[in-house]
Amino acid sequence: MKNIKIILGVFLLSSLSTLAQNPHKNRKTYAEISVKEGGKWECRKYIGGTFKNVQKLKLAPEHTDHSFDIRYEGPGWESNKIGYRLYLDWRNAIDIFGKKTDAVVLPQVGQDGFDSYHEMSDWGSDILKAGKGIGIGSIDRYLNNERLHFYEVDSTLANVENKSKSSGVYIQYYGWKTAGEKIDFTSRLTIAPNQRHTQHTIQASKAISGICTGIVKQKNTEVFKKVSQNKRWAYLATYGKQSLVPDQLGMAIFYEVSTIESEVNAEFDHLLIFNPSTQPVTFYFLGAWEQEKDGIKNKEAFVKYLDVKLIGLNKKGKI
Repeated sequence: MKNIKIILGVFLLSSLSTLAQNPHKNRKTYAEISVKEGGKWECRKYIGGTFKNVQKLKLAPEHTDHSFDIRYEGPGWESNKIGYRLYLDWRNAIDIFGKKTDAVVLPQVGQDGFDSYHEMSDWGSDILKAGKGIGIGSIDRYLNNERLHFYEVDSTLANVENKSKSSGVYIQYYGWKTAGEKIDFTSRLTIAPNQRHTQHTIQASKAISGICTGIVKQKNTEVFKKVSQNKRWAYLATYGKQSLVPDQLGMAIFYEVSTIESEVNAEFDHLLIFNPSTQPVTFYFLGAWEQEKDGIKNKEAFVKYLDVKLIGLNKKGKI
């Protein structure tokens, strides 16, 4: 009996240790934002300190790209299929983490080096080069053949939320100034279990022209477009050997036709320009990587996958 108690005790301690190392092990969605504490700012770089996950963050006024104060440069969210991150600085682009596992991986990403996630590991890696582009499904403003970015923002607040059936990120931009106009802007990004797509709901405090989303252009890709049977929904998609590996990656945006003013074939991006509005607007974006578990391996399977999603939007108005 004593030996049995000892064995049970060892098993319990081992289980608790594993849980402490990965408390999100059994989740199918997860979102986080991780910032450094215990260091100090030197100009616009954060020196020293260690990362700590927080539920809310007000962006430091010193923060810019490569400031080293936020792990993997912004908030991240994932399902058991795929992961995403938002560059929480002037770029405001969304990047893709390709996953080779259905387990939660974000807590370990970027812990062993600032950009170590660019190297392929057991869980996967960063697979999208946003470069000078918009990434996938993020927000910018496009006027006079130029993306204006988030260079001037009075303050930015980020919140993460993990519910039983979804995870997400909520960003509030106060005083975003472009082309002499200043607005407040909100961005809510939500992902559900067993899904690749992120639901993105945006809202501006003032109806201004040029608010846009899109997909970064890559070499070796084909572009696909389709409108649903009821003409309410449509998708814009790209597919090809466009990942950083390089290997097959598909990207797509599903949008409500009535919310879009125009499509623009810009220098770095395939853009969708929204109609000026102060009402909430919801669209969906996704990546599909061939190395993900039970992944989509070819163009034909990717287009079929998109068409099924579009049929769902045609019938229900959501996916």
